[in-house]
Amino acid sequence: NRLVILFQFYAIYGFGVAPVSLGSPNKDGGSSYCAPQHIEHFSKFSPSPLSMKQFLDFGSINACEKTSFAFLRQELPVRLSNIMKEINLLPDKLLTTPSVKMVQGWYVQSLMELLEFLDKNPDDHKVLGEFVDTLVTIRNRHNDVVPTMAQGVIEYKEAFPQDVATNQNIQYFLDRFYMSRISIRMLINQHTLIFDGTTNPVHPNTIGSIDPHCKVGDVVQDAFGSAKMLCDQYYLCAPDVILQEMNLKKTNHPVTIVYVPSHLYHMLFELFKNAMRATIETHESSRNLPPIKVMVSLGDEDLTIKVSDKGGGVPFRRIENLFSYMYSTAPAPQIGDQKRPPLAGFGYGLPISRLYAKYFQGDLQLYSMEGYGTDAVIYLKALSTDSIERLPVYNKTALKNYKMSQEADDWCVPSKEPLDLSSYKVTK
Repeated sequence: NRLVILFQFYAIYGFGVAPVSLGSPNKDGGSSYCAPQHIEHFSKFSPSPLSMKQFLDFGSINACEKTSFAFLRQELPVRLSNIMKEINLLPDKLLTTPSVKMVQGWYVQSLMELLEFLDKNPDDHKVLGEFVDTLVTIRNRHNDVVPTMAQGVIEYKEAFPQDVATNQNIQYFLDRFYMSRISIRMLINQHTLIFDGTTNPVHPNTIGSIDPHCKVGDVVQDAFGSAKMLCDQYYLCAPDVILQEMNLKKTNHPVTIVYVPSHLYHMLFELFKNAMRATIETHESSRNLPPIKVMVSLGDEDLTIKVSDKGGGVPFRRIENLFSYMYSTAPAPQIGDQKRPPLAGFGYGLPISRLYAKYFQGDLQLYSMEGYGTDAVIYLKALSTDSIERLPVYNKTALKNYKMSQEADDWCVPSKEPLDLSSYKVTK
């Protein structure tokens, strides 16, 4: 029965099955597992990306807890193992920091707990209930993964000198690591929200964490309201917002999309925080703050959201730094520090917001005019069939990226000092 259910799911959605290698039975009837052995096994398989439409169809039309259980007990170990292989490729100096070792421990523990379900019967309702409880435990355990890993990077930066090649490797890894985390939480949230036996009273029409008719304008207003409240508390003032919507498909109708409202909220909240902070600090001597303008446009292929401010902008050379985990203009906070300014943090807001946009094949880009302001643009797929998970996979190409060394640039590097022409003698 287990195999029939599993293959029915894979037949519907077109996934490949990862063979299961169970541990040997121990004295109490359970199975003993060796973490490195199973990481090695499951990392040989590529994750199976789902489209927004597949998430939606499975949650509403074909919702079957046994099928979801059979898929997740295979897929979650694959996703965990792929990224755990990459953790081991990080520089030794970063791997030995207490924070990174703590994160590694969480991942190993979560993998071991999932492996316990590989040989359990999905027809047993007790097993299904235990699986939901285990997923909730894993999700809660990983709540602080982002700040803990960020703390590890800070520990590394404080203890060791920086070099460009190592920083590139860390940037490459963290983009993939945090993207993997987003995808794992998405799978866990879908299963627990759909099969915990309750309905969300605030959003009764959502399918797990997905809203089939997400009103983009409402999410914009919610994110702006939250950022404004923080801004008012800290600066005692905040700019207003002007929202405009353009709907190519249904003129004069609000823009809606199949999407995860919490992901969109996260991106917009971060952009509003940055825009408000820049606006106030640029116009601190002015009585009237220029408003933040938001344009939402829905076309045939893209849903685009542009957030425009008059916060003075940033120099072009600094744009890419704003997406770097190794660079932050804000002072490094401590985990659990409640006294830090609410509009600053580890400097991870923008890079992780960009990952949320990229997760379903979108993007987030900044266009700045120094001395004037910044346009932040979120690109999302308009169609749920095009919104497919973007997942990291551990393979030879990934391995090569960790072994890159800094080579000499094949373009001249301009001197930071002005050229002293007096040292050049004119030949007569």
